[in-house]
Amino acid sequence: MTMKLYCFGESGNSYKAALALELAGLDWQPVFVDFFNGETRSPEYRANVNDMGEAPVLVDGDFRTGQSGAIQAYVTEKSGRFGGRDRAENYDIFRWVLWDNHKLSSMAGMTRFLMNFLPGDKRPAEVIAFNQGRLKSAYQVLNRRLEGRDWIVGDQITNADLSCCGYLYYPEPFGFERKDFPHIDAWLDRIAALPGWKHPYDLMPGSPAERA
Repeated sequence: MTMKLYCFGESGNSYKAALALELAGLDWQPVFVDFFNGETRSPEYRANVNDMGEAPVLVDGDFRTGQSGAIQAYVTEKSGRFGGRDRAENYDIFRWVLWDNHKLSSMAGMTRFLMNFLPGDKRPAEVIAFNQGRLKSAYQVLNRRLEGRDWIVGDQITNADLSCCGYLYYPEPFGFERKDFPHIDAWLDRIAALPGWKHPYDLMPGSPAERA
């Protein structure tokens, strides 16, 4: 049975889930969520798709879950891919997924939204500057972790990598310059060289160009 991923191209959290599904070689299809026209806030979406009013959401027969980290864990259970080689690695992966959700993706997603998807006169400069300061610290943590390493945990790509890379391929400016973080830059190239990798706007429906 083909799995369905409710998602949209601009969403880095959706990309984490979609990329895991694609790289694992699972049978899935995207279902476009019209976030920018308020679909996730509608009573119908909350009643029928996700009571939290968020994307992504994965549906596999009778199984349904939201949150990218939960979807990635399900992909690992389903495919055997992207987990650790032992208990210690699995907990280290979990640690990095939680770090990403709190320190990296949360700030990157919000900052990117404020800088690119709000009208110019409604962009809060002080909030953006504060977020970018926090993001710089997160980039430095990740860059140091990747020094001398191919992957964040262990010797193969895991959900730690798939989580932390989620927002870093997007072209819209939000204060991240790959050249400033060479170990992150090389790591992103390694992920993009994997068979099946696709840019978020090629992997999922929805992009700023389509809304222009």
